[in-house]
Amino acid sequence: MQRIIKDEKEWEALAALLAKAITPGFRLYLAGELGAGKTTLVRCFLRQLGVLDIVKSPTYTLVESYKPANKDYMLHHFDLYRLQSAQELHYIGLEDYFSDDAVVIVEWPEKGLGVLPEADIFCTLSYHEGGRFIECIAHSPRGHLVLEQLG
Repeated sequence: MQRIIKDEKEWEALAALLAKAITPGFRLYLAGELGAGKTTLVRCFLRQLGVLDIVKSPTYTLVESYKPANKDYMLHHFDLYRLQSAQELHYIGLEDYFSDDAVVIVEWPEKGLGVLPEADIFCTLSYHEGGRFIECIAHSPRGHLVLEQLG
């Protein structure tokens, strides 16, 4: 899937589709340079799931966890930008977050290579003519199903 996102309304529309399609156990990885829209997409996605908390990038804490409204799973949002070594992920109990009853979104997944499990969908975000360009590639059957629903 490839899409050009011009404004917040289009981020919300994409996030709404994701919120309907993603189920517990799903892993979404977001790569791209600073300011490309990774945290914006996560914030919009969480809003679509009824999370009313302030959503900030967990740049310093590495992970923030949320309980979506009317869902029986947790969502864990990782930001690995400040990670010095992928091995550091073992110290925070990475395996506990990647369970079948949680959704995990990882920003800067390239910093966790060799330690992170495979993504269901890997998205790359970039700047594009005053907006953003997002390209998502499925890496699992579950990922293919979600991309089909995104159109």
